[in-house]
Amino acid sequence: MVKEKTQKAKKEKAPKPKYNMAQNSWFMIKLAWTSGEKKVIVLSLLSALTAVALNLINLYVSPTILSVVERKASVTELIVTIVVFVAALMLVSAASSYVNTNTLYGRISTRCEIITLLNKKAATTSYPNLYDEKFKELRTKSQDTINSNRAATEAIWTTLTDLTTNIIGFVFYIILMSSIQPLLLVAILVTTVISYFVSNHLNKWGYRHREEEVEHVTHLFYLDRRSSGLDVAKDIRIFGLRSWINELYEKGMVAYTAFQSKAQGVYLWARIVDLVLTFLRNAIAYAYLIGLVIGNELSVSEFLLFFSAVGGFTAWVSGILGGFNTLHTQSLDISTVRECLEYPEPFKFEDGEPIEAEADRLYEIRLENVSYRYPGADKDTLTNINLTLHPGEKLAVVGLNGAGKTTLIKLICGFLDPIEGRVLLDGKDIRNYNRRDYYKMFSAVFQEFSLLAGTIATNVAQDSVGIDMERVVDCVEKAGLRKKIESLKNGYETYLNREVFEEAMLLSGGETQRLMLARALYKNAPFIVLDEPTAALDPIAESEMYQKYNEMTSGKSSIYISHRLASTRFCDRIIMIADGGIGEEGTHEELLKAGGKYAELFEVQSKYYKEGEVENEEN
Repeated sequence: MVKEKTQKAKKEKAPKPKYNMAQNSWFMIKLAWTSGEKKVIVLSLLSALTAVALNLINLYVSPTILSVVERKASVTELIVTIVVFVAALMLVSAASSYVNTNTLYGRISTRCEIITLLNKKAATTSYPNLYDEKFKELRTKSQDTINSNRAATEAIWTTLTDLTTNIIGFVFYIILMSSIQPLLLVAILVTTVISYFVSNHLNKWGYRHREEEVEHVTHLFYLDRRSSGLDVAKDIRIFGLRSWINELYEKGMVAYTAFQSKAQGVYLWARIVDLVLTFLRNAIAYAYLIGLVIGNELSVSEFLLFFSAVGGFTAWVSGILGGFNTLHTQSLDISTVRECLEYPEPFKFEDGEPIEAEADRLYEIRLENVSYRYPGADKDTLTNINLTLHPGEKLAVVGLNGAGKTTLIKLICGFLDPIEGRVLLDGKDIRNYNRRDYYKMFSAVFQEFSLLAGTIATNVAQDSVGIDMERVVDCVEKAGLRKKIESLKNGYETYLNREVFEEAMLLSGGETQRLMLARALYKNAPFIVLDEPTAALDPIAESEMYQKYNEMTSGKSSIYISHRLASTRFCDRIIMIADGGIGEEGTHEELLKAGGKYAELFEVQSKYYKEGEVENEEN
C-alpha cells in the first residue's frame, strides 16, 4: 500500500515541460541570431553539408574505382579517378575541420549569453521570487544546465548539426535506394521506426524517473558529506552517530541499487528489441541484394554501392530518430532555463510608472493597514501597521529579535508587497511605479552587506568609471574611515576581497560596515536606511558613530533599525515593534517616561553595559 502511494506520488511529481522541442530549438537559434552569433548558425549548416559530402565521397569511392577496373579502363583513367577522390576527400575534410573548429566559439558564446541572462534574472527578479521554492528549484536546475560545454545549452548545437546532417544524408540516400526496390525502403523504415518508438519509450521512462534518481543520489551524497564533515565531527564522536549514519547510508544504497536494477531491466529489454530489429532489417536488405546479383541484375560494383548504401541508409534513419531523442532530452533542460528566465514577476518594472528620484527633495512614505505573512508561515509577521515617515524625519525602529523590524523595512523599501494594505509614496501606491526606479529612492546599509572584489573607491561608488573622488573622500570622512584608508600604500586604489586578489586588504567587520555606510552616503538618495549600522562596532566606535548620525543624515529622511536602544535618542521618533504591530511610539524621553516595554528593555541594556564596564575595569 505504501509502495503504491509512493509510486503514485512519483508519477504525480513528474514535471511536464512548458515548451516543446521545436520551440526550444527555435529559441536557441533566435538567441544566437540576436546575440550577434549568427556565424554559429551558418557554420553549423556548413558542417552538416561537409559531413554529408564526406559520406557520399566515401560511399562512391570504392564502387567507382571497382567499376573502372570492371570496364578494364586504362591505368591513366584509374589513377585520375583515384587522385580526384583523394583530392576531394582532402579538400572536404579540411573544410569540415575548419568549420567545426570555428563553430566552437559561437557555441560557447551563446551558452555564455544564457549565463548572463540567468544571472541578470537572479539579480533583478522581484524580491519575493527569492523565497519562492519553485523559482529556487528552476534556478538550481538552470545552473546545472549551463555548467559545462556538455550541457544542453551548448551541446544542442552539436545535436542540431548532426540532425541536419542525417536529414540531408537521408534525402540523398533515399533517392539512391529508390532506384532498386521501394519495398526495401519500406522494410528498413518500418524496422527503424519501431526501434525509435522503443528508444523513445525508454527516454520517457528515464525522464519520468530522473527526479527519483536525483533524490537517491542527493540523499547518499548528503549522508557521505555529513559523516566526514568537520562541522559535525564532534557530534559524531560524542553521541556515537557513526553507526546510525552507516545504517542510513546502507538503507539508501539498497534503495538506490533497487532503482538502478529496475532501470537496467528496462534498458536491457530495449536493447534486445533493437538487436532483433536490426538483424531482421539487415537480413532482408542483404538477401535481396544478393538475389539481384545472382540474377545478374546488379554488377559487382553496383552491389558494393548498394550494399554500403543499405548500412548508410539505416544509419541516417537511426541518426535522425536518435537525434530527435537527444534533442528531446536537451529540450527538457532548455525548457527549464526558459521557465526560469520567463518566471512571472509580481512587481512592475518596465511597465510601471517611472520615478525621477531627486536627492534634494523630501518625500513622504505612508503605510496603511499593512499586513505581511511569509510564504508557508502560519501567522502574520506584521499585522495592520499604520505608519508615516514624514519628510526629513529620523525614524528609529526597535524591538526584540524576530519582532518584524527587518520585514517592515523590506516593505518600506519595496522588496516585499503587503498581503493587505498599501505602501504609499507621496500618497501613491508604490505598486504602480517601476520598482527599479523606486529602489533608486533608497540608500541602505543592511546587516548582510556585500563587499565586491575591486578597489575601495569602486566599492564606495559602486562603479568603475566616472567616479567622483571628492564625493568618495567626503563620504568616507563622514563614515569615519578616511584616516585608515589614506594610511594605506595605495589609498583608495587598494584592492579588497582576497577571493579574487591575493594581495587584497582585509578590513575588520567594523571597518567594512563603515565602508558600506560610505557607499550608502555616496548614492545620495532621498531615503537612508541603516539596519544595525553599529552591530560590528565596539562601544567607543559606536558612540562616535552616534555623534555623526545627524551629520550623515542631514537633509534626508532616514530609518534606523537597532536592538541597542541607546542609539535611538538621536532620532526624532521611535516605534517599537511587538506582537506583529507597533506597540509603542514616541521620542526616547517620552518612551522612558511612559514606563512601558521600551523603558524596561532600555533599563536591562543599560544595566548590562554598566556591568560589562565594571568587569572590564576589574580585569
